Amino acid sequence: MANIAQDPAVRSIALLRGINVGGNRKIPMADLRAWLDAAGFTDVRTYIQSGNVVVEHETKLDVASRVHDAIEEHSGLDVPVIVRTSQELSAIVAANPYHGVEPTRLHVSFLADVPDAVATKTANASDWAPEEFTMVGREVYLHLPEGMGRSVMVPRLKLIKNATTRNWNTVLALVDLGDEGDEVDLTQA
Repeated sequence: MANIAQDPAVRSIALLRGINVGGNRKIPMADLRAWLDAAGFTDVRTYIQSGNVVVEHETKLDVASRVHDAIEEHSGLDVPVIVRTSQELSAIVAANPYHGVEPTRLHVSFLADVPDAVATKTANASDWAPEEFTMVGREVYLHLPEGMGRSVMVPRLKLIKNATTRNWNTVLALVDLGDEGDEVDLTQA
């Protein structure tokens, strides 16, 4: 396949849902990089084993579909893919409503679309204290004082049922990987 990264190039982060979790749906990151390189992406990089991929591509490309199709072609797995550009990911960090909380207690759930008003109203009607969430566009910020593993809210929050979630340290690392050369001050996040 011809190289698809032509000027103007965009750097995006593909977030794969539900791979390499608990030994299931395994995709080796070296294989994933090779598949995406063969699909025409450039500067393909992965971060940890949980399905975080940074790619460069042409502006108008449907990155989620291209990544999904490459994975399905090579592994047979139907893996949901949510994509944010590096600029969108930087804006997500800047919009963090929970400044100063312990980073290991902060997560972001990435949604493919903005949730409908009914789902939002239902989620907001429950008292999850001391846990809390804030929706900003297609992201749901989760403040979990007892951690993800002990969360009462997360398994019951239907708003994030089809989302893929990353902890705050991973989000910051992905911003750094997706940085296109501009200085990004992550200490303020």
